[in-house]
Amino acid sequence: MISERLLGILLESFWQILLPGLAVTIPLTAVSFFFAMVIAVLTAMVQFAKVPVLRHVARFYIWVARGTPLLVQLFVVFYGLPDLGILLEPIPAAIIVFSLNEGAYCAETVRAALEAVPSGQMEAGRCVGMSYLQVMRCVVLPQAMRIAFPSLSNSLIAMVKDTSLASNITVTEMFMETRRIASANTEFLGLYIEVGLIYLLFCTVLTKLQRVVERRLGSYGGPVGR
Repeated sequence: MISERLLGILLESFWQILLPGLAVTIPLTAVSFFFAMVIAVLTAMVQFAKVPVLRHVARFYIWVARGTPLLVQLFVVFYGLPDLGILLEPIPAAIIVFSLNEGAYCAETVRAALEAVPSGQMEAGRCVGMSYLQVMRCVVLPQAMRIAFPSLSNSLIAMVKDTSLASNITVTEMFMETRRIASANTEFLGLYIEVGLIYLLFCTVLTKLQRVVERRLGSYGGPVGR
C-alpha cells in the first residue's frame, strides 16, 4: 500500500515534473525533430540523386550518427567541444545532437520512401517540362513523405523518450527534475514510476494523433500504385 507520505510526495511532485515536460521536454523534442527532418530530407535527396561526392559524405554522416551512442554524442558536444574552444549552452547542445542523431535515422526512412515511389512519376514530370527539383518538390517528395509518415511518427515518439538523456548535460527537463525531487525525498521507486507514466502520457497522445493523421492520409486514395 502507498503510504500517506509517499502519496503526498507524488501529488506534490506531479506538477513539478509535468511543467518541465511542457516547458522543456516537448519544445526540445519539437525543435530537434524539425531540424532532424530538414537534415533527413536533404540527406535522403542527395542519396536518391546519387550525387557522387555528396552521397559519400551523406553515407559517412549516417554511419557515424547511427553507429555511436546518443549519450556519447551528447558528451562529445557538450563536454568535449570546450577543449577546442567551442562552448555551447545545454539546450542548444542538446538540440544539435538530437537533430543530427535523429536526422540520420530519418534520412534512411525518407530515402527508402523515395525509392518506393514509382520511377514513372519522375519521368512523367520531366516529360511535361518540369525540372528535376520541381518534380521532387511537387510530385515525388509529397508521395514519399506520405509513405514514410508512420515510421517518422514512431521516430518522433522515440525522441520524446530520448530527451531524458539531456539531463546528463544539465538540461532541466522532466527526468532531471524527477532525480532532484527523488534525491531530496529519498523516494526513488514511486517518483521514477511517476515520471515514466508522464512520458507514457505524452507518447500516448502522440500515438493517438499519429493514428488520426494516418486515417486522414488513407482517405486520399490509398497506397501509391506502380
